[in-house]
Amino acid sequence: MKDRIKNQIELKSPLSRVWKALTDYQEFGEWFRVRLDKPFMPNQRCQGFITFPGYEQHKLEMFIQKIEPEYFFSFTWHPYALDSNRDYSKEDPTLVEFRLRKTEQGTLLYITESGFNEIPSDRRTEAYHMNTNGWATQLKNIKDYVEKSRL
Repeated sequence: MKDRIKNQIELKSPLSRVWKALTDYQEFGEWFRVRLDKPFMPNQRCQGFITFPGYEQHKLEMFIQKIEPEYFFSFTWHPYALDSNRDYSKEDPTLVEFRLRKTEQGTLLYITESGFNEIPSDRRTEAYHMNTNGWATQLKNIKDYVEKSRL
């Protein structure tokens, strides 16, 4: 099985707009469909509840790794961690990285999630599959969000 999910999309929106949608916790929550408890800060945990219909009872926890303005943003999390009877804190998290590059049309956004080989084997394939599909949805969500809400 592959260890990483890689995606990229060109957004017809200025780099500064895409950056704000990625790193402002409230804007991130709008397109990512999660209600988060506080702003993103390196080396701090951020958590909240998923707002996607049917998943509202599920908590999402992220540990913010790096924020390099208008270029790089990363966090770790436990992918597809929806079983309320399981303690995911004993598992290694995956690393999600967003990279931005200005283009003539707007912004090229690269999203990589890596570390799936470290997930316990009993849930590794499902987590990889669900996040592969999830990132495809999130690419559409951020595209719609930044292209419809220009500054």
